[in-house]
Amino acid sequence: MKDVAPHDRPREKLERLGASALGDNELLALVIGSGARGRSSLELANRLLQQVDGLHGLTRTGPGDLRHVVGVGRARAAQVLAAVELGRRTLLREQSARPRLSTPRQLAALLLPQFGSAAVEQFGIVMLDTKHRLIRIRIVSIGSLDFTVVHPREVFREAASASAAAIVLFHNHPSGDPTPSRDDLALTKRMVNAGDVMGIDVLDHLILAEQRYYSLVESGTLQVPSRARRPRA
Repeated sequence: MKDVAPHDRPREKLERLGASALGDNELLALVIGSGARGRSSLELANRLLQQVDGLHGLTRTGPGDLRHVVGVGRARAAQVLAAVELGRRTLLREQSARPRLSTPRQLAALLLPQFGSAAVEQFGIVMLDTKHRLIRIRIVSIGSLDFTVVHPREVFREAASASAAAIVLFHNHPSGDPTPSRDDLALTKRMVNAGDVMGIDVLDHLILAEQRYYSLVESGTLQVPSRARRPRA
């Protein structure tokens, strides 16, 4: 930090202007704390961001990837990943709360912080009661970078064990594009048909990608069953 004017160093800048005034690299430098091997903490932060393709890449990386940067060992990698996880948790609802989830936007706000940036495809379900209040969320299948396999049997076993009246399907696209594929649409149809047999409504299928989502209901691709449009009072 010797080459940076004292009033422009991250710590001093934060105290003077607030955390929102700092760049991604400056915030990361504060998390790292100190430099190493002739590099300042700001230089290490710049190299880390370059290694993971920017700030959002930190949510999809592991300790081994961070340690590829010279000067970042186990302790610094752990510090960075712990800070990322703390930030993610601030966006999650309290687990004790049972919010009523009646719109795709509400569902996306709940799911995106936790699942939107996963490095591999994960398929899960949101289980709801008759009032469309949250019972619990479960990941049913974990796949590869661009593919996951899930069977209706696994989905509705989870839903039935939770006594769910309705479910919302979701999965993430690590590519960053939430547009559904033909396979996504075909899978949704299979789940809806299975739900009809089981007496458990499939209310929507959300595809998550970083900070964006695609709702099959919002797009008009999926019609909500008439009996499920109004949750019971």
